[in-house]
Amino acid sequence: MYTAPHTVPSANTVTVRAVSAADANASGTSAVTLQNPAPVLANIAPTSVPAGAFAITVNGSGFVSGAQVLLAGAPLATTFVSSTQLSATGNEASAGAFAVAVMNPNPGSATSASQNLQVTTTSGGNPPPSCSGMSLGQSASLNGFIPFPADNLWNKDISSAPVDPNSAAIINFIGSGIGLHPDFGSGLYNGSSMGIPYLVVGSQQGPVPIVFTAYGDESDPGPMPIPVTADIEGYPAPGSGDRHVLVLDNNNCWLYELYSSYPNAASWNAGSAAVWDLTADEQRPYTWTSADAAGLPIFPGLARYDEVAAGHIDHALRFTLQSSRAAFVPPASHWAANSSNALAAPMGMRLRLKASFDISSFSAANQAILTALKKYGMIMADNGSSMYISGAPDDNWNNSDLHNLGSVTAADFEVVQMNPIYTAANVPSGASPVIASFTANSQSVSAGTPVTLSWNVSGASYLIVSPDIGAVRGTSATVSPGQSTTYTLYATNAFGRTTATVIITVH
Repeated sequence: MYTAPHTVPSANTVTVRAVSAADANASGTSAVTLQNPAPVLANIAPTSVPAGAFAITVNGSGFVSGAQVLLAGAPLATTFVSSTQLSATGNEASAGAFAVAVMNPNPGSATSASQNLQVTTTSGGNPPPSCSGMSLGQSASLNGFIPFPADNLWNKDISSAPVDPNSAAIINFIGSGIGLHPDFGSGLYNGSSMGIPYLVVGSQQGPVPIVFTAYGDESDPGPMPIPVTADIEGYPAPGSGDRHVLVLDNNNCWLYELYSSYPNAASWNAGSAAVWDLTADEQRPYTWTSADAAGLPIFPGLARYDEVAAGHIDHALRFTLQSSRAAFVPPASHWAANSSNALAAPMGMRLRLKASFDISSFSAANQAILTALKKYGMIMADNGSSMYISGAPDDNWNNSDLHNLGSVTAADFEVVQMNPIYTAANVPSGASPVIASFTANSQSVSAGTPVTLSWNVSGASYLIVSPDIGAVRGTSATVSPGQSTTYTLYATNAFGRTTATVIITVH
């Protein structure tokens, strides 16, 4: 057995020689490459700071000299204290939840899992509403909670972002006279609700298996806390359309989205499914679809009545266009091309209502929508009717008033500069997550005995344990199998997915 030194030497490839005790002339050698350990982040202190300059202490293990504390992926000024502690300083002007992680330097350059730092308003005001504050139920109010951190591209203020050089040509290609169409409202149209519904569940909702019928290889596996009674897009007569199902978990702060959803007695059949960590800037693998054609989450782009009633929408909106090309712009990760025209939109393209557009004649509800389109814009997420904006159905919508948005045309918008634009020629590539270990504290138990599953993973954006658990944070979870079960750990990031399994035998 070879034990590596505590500190990686400057020449990090060493030769290990073994000499026979019986014959000193018999020996063998092997080259061993030494790397820095994967850092483990245990906690940060404080967990909440006022906006502006701040200082935090980061505790954990496996830290080495040169380790960097990251805030939402950006490096902070970091001081190495010991292998279990770092200190860092930074400056953050926006309130919100920001992911903090530790990255050790090369060789190895592994990054820890993240913890959230809550940045409050200046002068130490109250932190932004949390997941737990969301009300439960169908179309429930989020009570001010905004999915994803403040730096997420859905929540980014792009009112001063530069205009794309091809903006005028792209708008002309879309059709400058095409009016906005709110693809949501109250009541029924041809027997179906208008909009994409969502449901908020809590700790009382157990996990439900998902059976894939189309894009399982690009989907996040179940189980997911989606009751089989959840409303399907188009309810009470969903038909054969996209049949989206969206569920938010206010207990664990995850978003679950299904496409082409069909309920069974105790499971779902779905064309595809995606899990989104509402506390982090999750990036699904490039070129993978989600429940949406652009590989994006659907829920954060919906116009919701609870926001409009509060007087403001604090995120971009989702919209569709008739034509799209084989390209995507962040935050999108997938294309579903139906046009080869260079002016056709890439998935993720963002339109912004021109600052000069006068919204004073519109109702308060429509002004809230139009103001969001000036500040955050709308993100192209699927092929469909051009200039259709997505929203959630709600009996409080005034359909006649929403219809007035049709007077706003594509000519009143501009394309926000698209850079980078990814095509088949330049899709980013990199390393998939590394699973160093996935173990159980006991692999042979009697039925119902609690078993702790533990893992050591680096480079993952999010983790799933299947079956029984689903999306998970941290480094361990407990299961109580009733029969022999193979558990699979799925570690996913922008460049792919890595899996590992462990078998628990029940006797």
